[in-house]
Amino acid sequence: MSSFNKEQVLEDLKNWNTILKKYQRPSTKDAMIQVANSFTFYLALLVLQFYLYDKSFWLSAAVAILNGFILGRIFIIQHDCGHRSFTKHQTLNDIIGTICSICTVIPYQYWARSHSFHHAHNGQLEYSDIGDIECLTTEQYAQLSLKQKIWYRIYRNPLYLFTIGGFIYVVVYNRFAFLKTDYFKNVRKSVLFSNIGFVALYAAFAYFIGVDRFLVVQFVNLLFFGTYALWFFYIQHQYEHIYKSGKDNWNYVLSAIKGSTYYKLPTVGHWLTGNIGYHHIHHLCPTIPNYNLPKVHRENPIFEKHVNTINFWQSLKTVNANLYDNVTGKMVSFGQYKKMKKRLQQDAK
Repeated sequence: MSSFNKEQVLEDLKNWNTILKKYQRPSTKDAMIQVANSFTFYLALLVLQFYLYDKSFWLSAAVAILNGFILGRIFIIQHDCGHRSFTKHQTLNDIIGTICSICTVIPYQYWARSHSFHHAHNGQLEYSDIGDIECLTTEQYAQLSLKQKIWYRIYRNPLYLFTIGGFIYVVVYNRFAFLKTDYFKNVRKSVLFSNIGFVALYAAFAYFIGVDRFLVVQFVNLLFFGTYALWFFYIQHQYEHIYKSGKDNWNYVLSAIKGSTYYKLPTVGHWLTGNIGYHHIHHLCPTIPNYNLPKVHRENPIFEKHVNTINFWQSLKTVNANLYDNVTGKMVSFGQYKKMKKRLQQDAK
């Protein structure tokens, strides 16, 4: 079974709501500073990319390595607006979130609704495919057809996920409202309206800047942004000793603290990624704006006591977390699953 003591975690964090209450108050000043520095960097780098594109595609693409991160930072602003945590005023949140979505081409309202569902069901085995990287149990994987197993292995392969997978998610997948339940009924049409707006605006930008220059530069930025975004989605909820449960026995606090990582990055890394590395705190209380998360971390070490802390090098090992095994209570690789299956077959003889 999983190695952590559930009762101890819940006892240590029984007052989490009281501790975090003061950090939930948004600061319009801090929010506007973040908007200003994020968009200033993004637009400055974008102008540089257009300038370099006329001289060398590769020089322009090199700048995209950085601008993809800045685009990710803008996405975190959009993400916080969707949580209604970025500023005190919901109308302002919606305006800022919509502007951010023009850059990220991720529909603001629909994605926010999907992400809220993810927060309310994080770690529930029945809903791993909504708002997260889909994760099957070993039992579910065993029941797949050969074709389905091949697709799942491709889907979970880092050579797909962290190359074109992110780009496909951002540019293609988000063009459709795949989730049809009543929970998403009120925001499904917003995807169509967003797509119409994106096409109109991008056509205008392409007309004035040049079709090749604009689309190539922007799509390369989206390629890097998608890769970074999917990487962070992945490592924050896919690792060996993770908390997962059926919905009937699911616990919100455990899903936040033991079902999310603290991605320990240098200060500049947290800045570039909008502090999303403090993911355990964010999942525990999504109404805390991202610019307050470092302060929560500094002032309350209790939230680091039980979380799975990983650095960059340790995070590379998470690519082997492919399936969740209910028996051992941990994620296993395809290779480990194969050995487990072989051992069970031998024991049955």
